[in-house]
Amino acid sequence: MKRILNVVEYNKASLWIRLANNFIDLTVIYIVNYLISIIFNFLYKITSIEFFYFYSNGHILWSFLIGNFNYCLYYFLMENYLDGRTVSKYITGTKVISTDGTKPTTQQIIYRSLSRIVPFDGISFLGVNGWHDSWSYTRVINVKNYITENQSKSEIDSLGKKEIA
Repeated sequence: MKRILNVVEYNKASLWIRLANNFIDLTVIYIVNYLISIIFNFLYKITSIEFFYFYSNGHILWSFLIGNFNYCLYYFLMENYLDGRTVSKYITGTKVISTDGTKPTTQQIIYRSLSRIVPFDGISFLGVNGWHDSWSYTRVINVKNYITENQSKSEIDSLGKKEIA
């Protein structure tokens, strides 16, 4: 079990910010999927390769599989390679960190991304923590508040220490 720091818990993003993050990210994912569908339709017309046809015109099961794959891939790539942030997290000033205050590991981001496939995970954050947060030992925090509180704590800790010039 990972350590959970109070400074992380105190600076969690609010419910409304999390809802906005969900809405913005879903909008971005839908736009990306639509653009990929247009490109694949064009490639199908040029090459007649069936894969390009099935990407945008496959039956409901295919759409479900491709949709979930793109959904997980979006969150994994964005949160793993952009310092715990997605498009919405940049807009709202939030980011994902581990419960112990460190940058999440790739394994934590994989767990976080895959757990989003679970039905109703998108509304699970209406409780204390979302399932993808709890299962991966991560939290979405307000970056400015977190940095300010950490800076204040380090200044308090440095009181009384001798400064070397």
